[in-house]
Amino acid sequence: MNIEMSELLQLVVDEGVSDLHIEVGCPPMLRLHGSLTPIDSPSLNPEDTENLVKSVASDQHQQKIKQDGGVDFGFAFSDKARFRVSCFKQKGHYGMVMRQIPNKLLGLNEIGLPPSIKDLLFRPRGLILVTGPTGSGKSTTLASMMNIINEERDCHIITIEDPVEFYHQHKKSIVIQREIGVDVPSFSEALRRALRQDPDVILVGEMRDLETMEAAVSAAETGHLVFATLHTTGAARTVDRIVDAFPADQQEQIRTQLASSMIAVVSQVLLPRVDRPGRVAAFEIMISTPSIQALIRENKTFRITSDIQTGAKFGMNTLDSHLTELYERGIISYGEMIMKAQDAQSIIQKMQGSGKR
Repeated sequence: MNIEMSELLQLVVDEGVSDLHIEVGCPPMLRLHGSLTPIDSPSLNPEDTENLVKSVASDQHQQKIKQDGGVDFGFAFSDKARFRVSCFKQKGHYGMVMRQIPNKLLGLNEIGLPPSIKDLLFRPRGLILVTGPTGSGKSTTLASMMNIINEERDCHIITIEDPVEFYHQHKKSIVIQREIGVDVPSFSEALRRALRQDPDVILVGEMRDLETMEAAVSAAETGHLVFATLHTTGAARTVDRIVDAFPADQQEQIRTQLASSMIAVVSQVLLPRVDRPGRVAAFEIMISTPSIQALIRENKTFRITSDIQTGAKFGMNTLDSHLTELYERGIISYGEMIMKAQDAQSIIQKMQGSGKR
């Protein structure tokens, strides 16, 4: 089969596809608005997938696939789009998934975040976490936040990413973007070095291990504004996830550190729209208050959700209340609302009680 990578990528860009899947035994598959669709062509054979992988992977990346079984990197398709690429071997054959990184940075209101979030970007120090499952739009949210800081504050911003996704030009700020495996070996090493480079704002692509979490929290404590992501849903689970990563004898100390340094947790999920093609993000927003700080310190994270429910005046809302609002506005389906809810039972009871279902 003779299929050109440039034709596939052009199709991805033209159709607004989020992911392109290249696998042996099926045609190239496109993920559009959350659903997978095959393109109208024959199934790929091992030679096809190998050629397609080699058309975007450098010699160094190909070497890494042979050595480690896989590699992740960023790739630019002329000036039309950037992709986050994951190449791998499976059953001895080459496979690949390419995620399109939007060219245009969205404003917070376009993403669906309330104006209260913007105020947090002007804090001198602290930890802001953006959390959610893979593919929930965390990178897009963070890139938009960095862009606002870059345009409106005179800062030194250091981003540590694997791979670098959105490219930021220097605007009012200086932006240094370091890629794991290309510019620096690991997140924890990059964070350690970043602290010697006079940063104001540090973005940690992912808090994968204990060392990185420790470094991010202490950077937030020592006068830097730190942004990071975690694959958790909901503010309470996010705090638990960080604390649980530490040995038992350090957990009390990390709770105290988190209580004083954490500014906010923004949790997000992406859902297919029913009102028009596309997807919409639902958010849970926790903004730290003295009451929430006390709950984190005293290991009472199970009570954080009720503080979020009553914290609307601080700009907070629970994921479930945002999901309900999107459903009531006719933007998402009932099934999606229930599937993504933290406490589906409560929503079902409320809906039945108000006769909305």
